[in-house]
Amino acid sequence: MSERVLVPRNRGFLFLDSHPAGCEQLVADMWQACPAPAGLPAGAGPVALIIGSSAGYGLAATVAGLKRAGVRGIAVSFEKAPTERRTATAGWYRTAATADLARTAGRDLVFLNGDGFSDAMKNEVADLIEQRFGGRLDHLIYSVAAPRRTDPETGTAYASVLKPIGRATRTKTLVFDEEGVPEVREVETGPAEGDDIEQTVAVMGGADWERWIDHLAGRGLLGEGFSTAALSYIGSPLTAAIYRQGTIGAAKAHLEATARTLDERLGEAVGGRAVTSVNGAAVTQSSTAVPGIALYTGLLRGVLGADLVPPVRQLATLWDQLTGAVPLALDDNGRVRLDTWELADDVQAAVAERWEAATTDTVASLADLDWLRTEVQRLYGFAVPGVDYTAAVATDVPWPVPTP
Repeated sequence: MSERVLVPRNRGFLFLDSHPAGCEQLVADMWQACPAPAGLPAGAGPVALIIGSSAGYGLAATVAGLKRAGVRGIAVSFEKAPTERRTATAGWYRTAATADLARTAGRDLVFLNGDGFSDAMKNEVADLIEQRFGGRLDHLIYSVAAPRRTDPETGTAYASVLKPIGRATRTKTLVFDEEGVPEVREVETGPAEGDDIEQTVAVMGGADWERWIDHLAGRGLLGEGFSTAALSYIGSPLTAAIYRQGTIGAAKAHLEATARTLDERLGEAVGGRAVTSVNGAAVTQSSTAVPGIALYTGLLRGVLGADLVPPVRQLATLWDQLTGAVPLALDDNGRVRLDTWELADDVQAAVAERWEAATTDTVASLADLDWLRTEVQRLYGFAVPGVDYTAAVATDVPWPVPTP
């Protein structure tokens, strides 16, 4: 097994390697940060399927599901294995660490690596539910952020884009140079053209979520009272032009419309529910790609400090609602809102004031840049307290194989 001393090598917010020990410690820290339940159900826990389980809110849903709800079942993600030249992706190492936690907790969670958009993966999951988990699925969490999707029915390939709709938009954004010095720039993004909106909706909307439900329902695998939640984000008016009012926002609106359709169907079929869960801001590999989001999140942290709610605590709340530990609380559009702490009027007013004042010269006093830099590095397993980064670490970590 190859061992290397790994140091962070990055281009902006993208890192070339990931640190296995740092990723393992990060998952352990998430487990500790997740509040423990008053009690778990006796015997085997509910059977859950988490699609997009290795990063961001999907990872938080997996860890919180294990600790807070005592779930067993299947977690699906798409990660790259280590090679002679490169480490595995961070999600690969996070998955291995999550599998260890599941085993320690005595939870039977099977981890699958592959294209969640494909019918082959849907068949593999359905077979596992049938053969390993008694043919009954209780919950499905859908947390997928992808640049491309191939429709398995038509073979058509779609690509998502980050563009405003109607006209170009200018926004402030935050970049760091090679020495980590921050710079606030204003960037212009051209408007969606041609079929950009349709392409983005086809990737990031509700089509694949609905295909998952249709596939599992067609195999008779949805248990009575089955619930499903697709994880989403609305965000601040400060980022709305590029996000909620842009192509990604159109996809999120489609996701919400899909939830309403599925909710009606599931209610009639199995007494079930389908919702979108609107989560609060977090530093994720997906969010750092959106112009303005890193600056906004750093300013938000500057306003809230430790009151910024981490994803694993938000997802613990979602699991409480899905499992019936507390009533399902929905807004007028049928959405679970886990972002109220972020969108409170006083918080947004304070962030907006800092946004207007943010320049290269002032941003260090307005945003929590040390926290932001650390969070970005932690996505790849670096800057995690308790890890010796001077020590060589084994990079050839195997994908977790379920016990018979």
